Amino acid sequence: MVDDTKRARLNMEHLELALQTAGLGEFQYDVPGDFCIVSERMAAITGGSAGYIAADGGRALLPRIHPDDLVETTRHMLAGLELNDRYAVECRAAPQPDQAVVWLRVVAQRIRDEAGEIQGIIGIVEDITTRRLEEQQRHALMAEIDHRVKNVLATVQALAVQTAKRTSSMDGFLQTFLGRLKSMGSANELLTAARWRGAAIDHLVSAELGGLAPGQTRWEGPELFLTPRAANAVSLALHELATNALKYGALSVETGRVDVVWKLTPSGGFSLDWTESGGPVVSPPARTGFGTTLLSQVTGRELNGLTALEFPSTGARARLKAGPAAVVGRPDMVPETPVGRTVETATSPAAPVNLAGARVLIVEDAALLAMELESGLSEAGAVVVGPAYELAEALALLDQHLDAAVLDANLNGLSVGPVADILAERGVPFVFATGYGDAGGAPSGFDAPVIRKPYDVTQVTAAVGDLLSSRK
Repeated sequence: MVDDTKRARLNMEHLELALQTAGLGEFQYDVPGDFCIVSERMAAITGGSAGYIAADGGRALLPRIHPDDLVETTRHMLAGLELNDRYAVECRAAPQPDQAVVWLRVVAQRIRDEAGEIQGIIGIVEDITTRRLEEQQRHALMAEIDHRVKNVLATVQALAVQTAKRTSSMDGFLQTFLGRLKSMGSANELLTAARWRGAAIDHLVSAELGGLAPGQTRWEGPELFLTPRAANAVSLALHELATNALKYGALSVETGRVDVVWKLTPSGGFSLDWTESGGPVVSPPARTGFGTTLLSQVTGRELNGLTALEFPSTGARARLKAGPAAVVGRPDMVPETPVGRTVETATSPAAPVNLAGARVLIVEDAALLAMELESGLSEAGAVVVGPAYELAEALALLDQHLDAAVLDANLNGLSVGPVADILAERGVPFVFATGYGDAGGAPSGFDAPVIRKPYDVTQVTAAVGDLLSSRK
């Protein structure tokens, strides 16, 4: 049998080990004796001496609290003791020479005897500096995300208004607006992959021209990374130039050519030259559209430089000049050039797709997008299964006949992988419609087409049509 003395000693050893493992300091305040006992671990966290210390009526440990936090922290301590004989507070430790700010969490319990008389206080002290810094970083990140989202929404609103003012039909508006929206999405995808530290200019050019007129476009220049603001400006400018070249310029005929060349300037900025050749005879536009206004007025300002447009008969030319503020150093993370089977935004009206009788499963957690997909697929003649908004809903729909599927990669935080696995096992083709910027191809390594949000629903119907055609 273990006697009470040995048991108490063992319990104290266990408590000491637990406190040491958790990195907690401890203190005691003896009221009748008016002294404090401070552990070595607490002294290491808060500063000051360890051991027996005169309590000064319970005020001896207060100087270990940051002066700016002392009044508020003391108020919470006294309120907690008054309410239920305990308190838990967070505050900064008093400044120490050559030491960063230390955040503390202090939890204490008042001790009373059988008669209810106060005998003292025991407490523990924890260094929570790391947690507080992480919280501050999260708050700063959320504020930055909020700022960026509002900026994006404001930009999208401005694009929609300006595009609507200069188009005379709904079809024309949708085609032009969705193209510009896709351009913004491509730039943001590249920026996200680099943690918003910058986007490579060759990736921006590749995203805009890589899928257009194979063999008719060429681009070259040194490795150069742009700020988020400059990247979006360049991406939109390239989109406007490419759209014009496809409709009226060099890319509207098989003999035409577009060359894009950029270089650093002595000031630390860069210049980018867009040159068209081999196309129809060019003349200056009869009227100024939003694309021209964007290029001539907005792009230059966004780049802290200027934009020059020329329309010689041999082909349109544009020069973008940017100041040094538009350029950043190479980010720590740089995405590879996209190599997946990504379905690009159509630049001209797509031919109608006939999906008559095909049973197509829709898995999409955004209700409005699911409605748009359902409408577009139904108009193409498909029989829509779903939509499924949750992973469990999607799995429950797999026990019926399916010809194809459209899958959102993430369903309210859950991967759609289990659904894709079952479809792949059964030989049912599917396309991913996702907002994730995985430039390496389809999510989870599946051999499937990927449509990046924001997209035009005609892209989805065309992709599903291609899937079904390939099975015949």
